[in-house]
Amino acid sequence: MGKGINPLDPTPLYEQVELDIKNKIQKGILLPGHQIASQNDLAREYEVSLITIKKALYNLVNEGVLYTRIGKGTYVAEPSAKKIDLSAHKTIGLVLRDIKHPYFSYVVHYIEERANELGFNLLLSSSSNNMEKEEAQINRFRNLGVDGIIIASLSLQYRATDYIKKLHEENFPYVMVSYMHDPECWYVGSDHEYGGFLATEHLIKLGYKKIGFLHVGRGNLLSEIRKNGYYRALSEYNIPYDSKLIYYPGDENFEFINDRFVQGYQFGKNFKNLEIKPDALFIHSDLMAVGFENALLEEGLSIPDDVAIVGFDGIEAAALASVPLTTIVQPVEKIGRLSVDVIQKRIDGIDVGNRTILKPTLIIRESCGAKKLFSENKLQAG
Repeated sequence: MGKGINPLDPTPLYEQVELDIKNKIQKGILLPGHQIASQNDLAREYEVSLITIKKALYNLVNEGVLYTRIGKGTYVAEPSAKKIDLSAHKTIGLVLRDIKHPYFSYVVHYIEERANELGFNLLLSSSSNNMEKEEAQINRFRNLGVDGIIIASLSLQYRATDYIKKLHEENFPYVMVSYMHDPECWYVGSDHEYGGFLATEHLIKLGYKKIGFLHVGRGNLLSEIRKNGYYRALSEYNIPYDSKLIYYPGDENFEFINDRFVQGYQFGKNFKNLEIKPDALFIHSDLMAVGFENALLEEGLSIPDDVAIVGFDGIEAAALASVPLTTIVQPVEKIGRLSVDVIQKRIDGIDVGNRTILKPTLIIRESCGAKKLFSENKLQAG
């Protein structure tokens, strides 16, 4: 850990960062009006995550120890500075389930970018995969006086949770950027059913007939939506549906991001032992697909020769995988930027539709066998 951080101290890391910055101010190392380092530089200096730095700076700004200038940075406040009243500023609260999630880290980047363009302050909070903390953070932001809230929720239920219903019933400006099935909720996101269709259709067009789907677990609604797209593609191309080709690896209650990789990896380790093996596999997410790839290669199997793969999300790790992963790419830039636009319009009292659904796209790489097939056909034609 960086200076000022003691990994053996049970005090949360963001509180240790806060204390160290306060100590530097008291010792005169950081002077009033002095601009502190950027969030990225602080994360490197303290050797902690960006979310830890964001939480520390948010608390210090709220205490009046620091203050921010939109688009310019964070500065040391005068000793007599009072606690900032957020009601005097245009402010959006952003509640995330997990800042480390590669998909949501992209969305956050574009939310920050658009918020800055529109002159909003942005307060960021992670619910740390805890539903009660998610609700508490939403209530906290409202008590602080934010103008609107963007939510990446833990809940993947059909209906909205009670506290999101409350936001909706009170007409408070909010928008969901995690999957929300409830048609009444304000939501910006991808057409996951179409993405599942697109992935499966691509494998069908490459000539695969025995196509499986690697599910997250029967309790996961988002995985079911993507599976619906898989089923629709099989149906439209007259390929019989076989429930034995739907795989539910591990604990069905897995929700944390690290477990997605582990689920794929464990399934890959057991792939040789499957009674019915697919020729091609549409996998719920890129993280699962990368874990599956790693295990498969360790077991001496070949991709795409032994099994072709298509993932979903379009995270950076997909392109960097041992066998670069064909994937369905979610339009994260549009999702991030449009979510801020929706909040802006609702703050201004402009009526906008409940749901903004964007089409994902297919990126073809080596894992599905398309490039290999193209090369073979080219050689034959030559």
